[in-house]
Parts: sequence; structure tokens; C-alpha cells
Amino acid sequence: MRVRTLAAVLLAGGLALTACGKEGTGTGDSGAPAGVFEVAKDVKVDGSPTFEKIKARGNPVVGVKEDQPGLGFKDPTSNKYTGFDIDMAKLIAAQLGYDPEKITFKTIQSAAREQAIINGDIDYYVGTYSITDARKDKVSFAGPYYVAGQDLLVKKDNSDITGPDSIKSKKVCSVTGSTPAKALRDKKLVEPDSNVVELQSYSLCVTKLLDGEVDAVSTDDAILKGYAADEPDKLKVVGKTFSTEKYGIGLAKDDKALRTKINEILEKSLSDGKWDQIYKNTLGKSGSEGKHPTLEKY
Repeated sequence: MRVRTLAAVLLAGGLALTACGKEGTGTGDSGAPAGVFEVAKDVKVDGSPTFEKIKARGNPVVGVKEDQPGLGFKDPTSNKYTGFDIDMAKLIAAQLGYDPEKITFKTIQSAAREQAIINGDIDYYVGTYSITDARKDKVSFAGPYYVAGQDLLVKKDNSDITGPDSIKSKKVCSVTGSTPAKALRDKKLVEPDSNVVELQSYSLCVTKLLDGEVDAVSTDDAILKGYAADEPDKLKVVGKTFSTEKYGIGLAKDDKALRTKINEILEKSLSDGKWDQIYKNTLGKSGSEGKHPTLEKY
């Protein structure tokens, strides 16, 4: 079972200490329908320094996560990347005119994302990267390509937990020091505070859930859908979000030309069905419906 395997790796200290520089090719069995990643011809992005770098190099370098099943996951055996974010990164590369199998993926720690973009270590970043005003001071965003919200992951046969109003006396797990864990306490959704169980990673939380040591796991629904898609017979997402997180494509702050182009790519994917195909093949395996985001162009 992949969740337990990943949790074991994290417990050993591997992925928890992931840093800039871990790379891999774009090869991977995405399973996406034929045509989703059809490579566009004669693409131009006038005025984009990042696109000029991609052309000079001959392929895109994309920052991603590697420890989120269903979103951005790197198989430790095959080194192949899979998930919704990975396929969105491939779609963008293809529409920029590059074979997505030639992408160089770089695993970037959450705390290092802005600096990796500023330094030019990556051309764009796709990895549950929430659009915030504070981050806009340093980088820019295309999108959002997905709108997430804090939700609850429970066992498939659980009928007690139906939403945030039903977890008051339950044990709910989240990551140590995370915004979701803080929200559970600040909004007094879980009492006493000791019932909020904080662990090193969500994979460890999911293992506790499967073992019956906690009643639910809470974070962004996109992340939870990934775990549910990984174990559809054992886990489910409750489906009643109680926050809003807009995931964007992270880009250099001054590259308005590329931001505009990627927004066009995202908008097209929403109208021609490619976004839906990618969702169905990844997060959709959780059984939860995918809702189209509304792009915020600026």
C-alpha cells in the first residue's frame, strides 16, 4: 500500500527533508487519454525572458512536489512522477510547444518555492501553491487552476463525520504547525485541543487513520482526494470544505507575457475538456467531483 510505504520513508526522514535539486525526467505513465498532451507547433511568447530560456535550453524545468499521491508523487522505485499537478505541468509544457516527456522536474520544498522561482532554478512551479498577496510581492501566478478548501478524510465506512460541525469530540490529525491544524483550534472545531493530533506529514496522519488511532485527517481537499484516490476502498473525502485555497502556477514576478500565455492555456483546458480528463484520471479516482476554477487574470 503506497500510503504506508510513503509514511515509512517520511518517518525515516527521507521526504521530510526534501530540498531543491532533486530532479527527474518527465517520463511517467500518466494514463491520460490520447491527445491531452498534444504538442503545439510554432509557439511564440513575445517578451517572455523565461520562455527564451526554455527555448535556449530546449526543454522546461518545472518545480513540483513528490510526496502527495494523486497530485505530485514520485515513485521511489521507478522515479516516475504522477498526479494532477504533474499532468497540469505536462499540459502547459505541451501547449508551450515542448514534449512533456522531456520536462526536467525538480522537487522543491514548500519554503523554498519563491527563491527557486526568483533564482531562475525553475521555469514554473506546479504543486499545491496557494495564491496569496504576500507571495505576489515576490513571484506571480497564473490561474488558479484548482480551488481547494480545508476538508476531512475519513474511513470509507464512517457515517459519524459529515462535516466540520461533527468533529467536536473527535481526534483529527494534521501536520505540525500547519494552517489546517491552527484552524481546527482557532475555530474551536475540535475540543479539547489535545484532540488535534499533529504529526510530521499527512502520510503519517493517513496511516494513523487507517489504523484507527485518529478519526479523521484534515487539510486541503485536493491533498485528501489524492489519498482517497490511492485507497478508494478504504478512504473517502467528506466533501464539505470550510476554507478557500486557490492553487496557482508560480512564475517570475516580471514575466507577464508567460503568465498571460499560461492563463490562456488553462482557460482553453477548461473549455475543451482537457482539465476534466486530467482530473478524472487523477483526483477524480477519489470519487469526489471536480469543480472548474475561475481564472484571476492580472
